[in-house]
Parts: sequence; C-alpha cells; structure tokens
Amino acid sequence: MTEQQPLKVRCQSCGVPLDDWFYATNEDNSENRDYCRFCYAKGVFVEPDLTMDQMIQRNMEFMTVKLKIDETKSREFSYALYPTLKRWKKDSLD
Repeated sequence: MTEQQPLKVRCQSCGVPLDDWFYATNEDNSENRDYCRFCYAKGVFVEPDLTMDQMIQRNMEFMTVKLKIDETKSREFSYALYPTLKRWKKDSLD
C-alpha cells in the first residue's frame, strides 16, 4: 500500500502551491492565506479583469515552457483545477 500525499494548499486564483512567504495581504496588511502575493494584494486582485481562460492560458504557457510539462498534461491539469478554485467557481461571490 502506498502512502497518500497530503493535498497542497494552492492559491485560489492561479493554483500555485503556497508557502509562508507567498501569501497575499488583505487591505489592513494582514496575511491572506487564500491567495498568493502575485494574484492578490492589499485586499484586491492584482488583475481584476483577468478571466479564467486567460489565467489558464498564461499558466499553461508557464508549465510547458518553463517546467517542460507536456502540453496535453498541462491542459488536462489546468482545466480540471481552475474551475475548483475559489476565484473561478461559478457560485463564488468573491
């Protein structure tokens, strides 16, 4: 039997795994553990008009070019992950 890997805590906008120095800030400069500092700062999204499809394209490009992940795997991962993230959920009010 294999040991199950713990779920990674991910930015609820871009999906990047979060570490302590990666967390965003709220308007009062307190730490926001839902988002990374590249997506959310001082209580607002850095790119508020960005669509989920634009975010997926941007990150697929990063995964295929920088991380050398196969484009098909990158696409499958992205289209499975992004609709589950807080920012992109259809029922989210954030």
